[in-house]
Amino acid sequence: MSSPRASATSCRSWGGRNALAVIQEMLREVPERDTQMVQSNGLLVGRVINEYKGHFGRGDFLIRGVVGVDQEAGYIAIGDPQIRVGQTIQFHVRDQRTAEEDFQLLLEAQKLHGDAGGALLFSCNGRGTRLFDHPDADATMIHHALGDLPLAGFFAAGEIGPVGKENFVHGHTASLVVFRADEPNR
Repeated sequence: MSSPRASATSCRSWGGRNALAVIQEMLREVPERDTQMVQSNGLLVGRVINEYKGHFGRGDFLIRGVVGVDQEAGYIAIGDPQIRVGQTIQFHVRDQRTAEEDFQLLLEAQKLHGDAGGALLFSCNGRGTRLFDHPDADATMIHHALGDLPLAGFFAAGEIGPVGKENFVHGHTASLVVFRADEPNR
């Protein structure tokens, strides 16, 4: 058993079932590719931020890591002290393809706001060549989407960004601040 951090939430059951047994059952039912991603990158848990939505998708979950397991009791510890009984959660894994798609979708939305004068990129130290099969992946995507603009930033062990209408500290993400000239009054 690994020791969970003090800020973790221990989950013993999902709908009255042993949490570890639920994960093991899920891993038997998913495609081999997904099982390999869990083995390579670990399992993450996403907590829905707005339970009142009819459907959940990208951008609706605050993602946290599984930080410990008690195999005898069937507990898992999740690095999110805000998870409560009855909340909607979903399992997630990190993968290059989805990370690229997510970032490109966000960058496409930035095109709607006009030309950028520059940007600051704060990228998780778990990204870069730890996630992508080529260097400078985030910077390259920014330049493809927004053009040749001045870009500065750094790698971090936590990035601030929104989920819904709230901001959180994230891991394994890239946060981008885009600078534009003031729009004239209309």
